[in-house]
Amino acid sequence: MPKDISKEKSIRKAKTTVELVICAVILGTSVFLGKSCFDRVKVVPSTNKEATKIEEIEIPDPSTAVDPNKIVFAPSPIETKKKFSGNLILVNNDNEYFSTGTENLVSIMTKNDEAGRSTFTAVDYDYTILEPAYEPLAKMVDDWHEIYNNDTLIVYGSHRTKEFQQQLYDQFTADTSGDGEAPIVALPGFSEHETGLAFDFSETTEYNYQGTGDFQWLNNNCHKYGFVIRYTEEKEAITEYRSEPWHFRYVGIPHAKYMTENNLCLEEYIELLRNAYNYNDEHLKINDEYGAAYEIYFYPSDDAAEVTNVPVPTGVKYEISGNNVDGFIVTVHVDEKTEIGSENLSFTTSPYSFSATTTADSSAETTADTTTDSTTETTVAY
Repeated sequence: MPKDISKEKSIRKAKTTVELVICAVILGTSVFLGKSCFDRVKVVPSTNKEATKIEEIEIPDPSTAVDPNKIVFAPSPIETKKKFSGNLILVNNDNEYFSTGTENLVSIMTKNDEAGRSTFTAVDYDYTILEPAYEPLAKMVDDWHEIYNNDTLIVYGSHRTKEFQQQLYDQFTADTSGDGEAPIVALPGFSEHETGLAFDFSETTEYNYQGTGDFQWLNNNCHKYGFVIRYTEEKEAITEYRSEPWHFRYVGIPHAKYMTENNLCLEEYIELLRNAYNYNDEHLKINDEYGAAYEIYFYPSDDAAEVTNVPVPTGVKYEISGNNVDGFIVTVHVDEKTEIGSENLSFTTSPYSFSATTTADSSAETTADTTTDSTTETTVAY
């Protein structure tokens, strides 16, 4: 029995020794393989942008910095029907004027009395124009009078109601029917006089204003005050009216300047803005006689909606006028910065300041005098 036990112990001891040797071999192999794998591992830098975001600081390029003088535009809701009002509305044989009945009309003679002005007059106290057009008119005549000291100038035609326009149309159509010439009286509803933006000059000597002699200065310089001679012989085929050197129309200084310098009638100017100076394209840039800068563009009206969102400048004064056809014309007063919310210059007083007086010698401002046979011309514009 003891011999058998000793033999069994020897077998166990041998077995244990073998197992220990096998474990040692396995452990050594594992360590060797692990080290080899670790030595062959390549360190790959992280591609996680978030992990390196703080370290990647981008220095701004000075050439791409925001221009503090750049005008920023934002949409402004404008009643679409307002395209029928403003100082740039086109009223002619194809485009009717739609009166609101709330036009801000003032008596020319009453305004003259209030200012103690005697440089010109009107036929009577019932002769009215829109208030924003009065001050430019008065300033123009005062400057003219300072040069010529002529006391014969009179406003012979101004705002008219549609009913009064009908009376004139009936009278003058009967007198001139069948002569084959362009009309001298507009259809009721289609006369600029109904807007309050137009007036006619005459003179109290012969009542035959032709824009000649002393009066030529007025016709040659009226654009500096925001007026244009609306009907000229050269543009008769476009306006469809005979030449009327006595008929002045207020459009505003930058527009009058550009129209005059580029020989454009109002029809041509409205078409130019629509086609060449749309909001999304290039804007028309003008500097007036007084050094003020303007930026002008057209924006179409949304005729399917009650409101049109017109892009307008922020922090810069502007005017907005309908063209009485298909949209709005925005005139930005580039140099006139203002607070947000007070940019729009309502058309209740003239938005233009006359910081300089036009006192140039008449010989430098006028062209050669021309005369017209008074027997073939009428003195009243219609």
